[in-house]
Amino acid sequence: MENKIEDFELLPLRDPKFISTSLATYRQNGIQKDWEIVQAHDSVAILIYHKEHKSFILVKQFRPAVYLNNENGMTIELCAGIVDKELSLIEIAKEEIEEECGYSVPLENIEKITSFHTSVGFAGSKQTLYYAQIDESMKVSEGGGVDGEMIEVIDLPLKDAGALIYDETVVKTPGLMFAFMWWFEKNA
Repeated sequence: MENKIEDFELLPLRDPKFISTSLATYRQNGIQKDWEIVQAHDSVAILIYHKEHKSFILVKQFRPAVYLNNENGMTIELCAGIVDKELSLIEIAKEEIEEECGYSVPLENIEKITSFHTSVGFAGSKQTLYYAQIDESMKVSEGGGVDGEMIEVIDLPLKDAGALIYDETVVKTPGLMFAFMWWFEKNA
């Protein structure tokens, strides 16, 4: 996937759709304090294992905030999405698997692993992590996202997943690393 970025600049946030910024003020043990906060949607993420390929299905995409730090901006992540619809978390996970990765997975084949808070220093939104096992009979499209998303579907062989956890040349999310460690512990 080509990643040609031009005319990148930071501008003041106007009419935000997905986050809002705030200054929290409070007293803690008698001391007045303040803290900058980003209020963001909760999210779901799904570790997808392709049992016929013996591989994980991941997504590669451009993240502007990462671009600020490495002038590339590409990340390898779990299939994921924000919680911004009137659906259950597991229904959002199912929808994201189909939109991003191109597989229609029955709800009963999606298993909750756990949930945790992310970016606790400034946001603290909650992510719920799921696991789904797929095969080619579930493939309904090439994936790639919706509404202008540019998502590349990655088929990562199981034998390469452990090394990816510690590969500092690849930008990946803590959720991805946690999910891999969960999978390896469960399947040891």
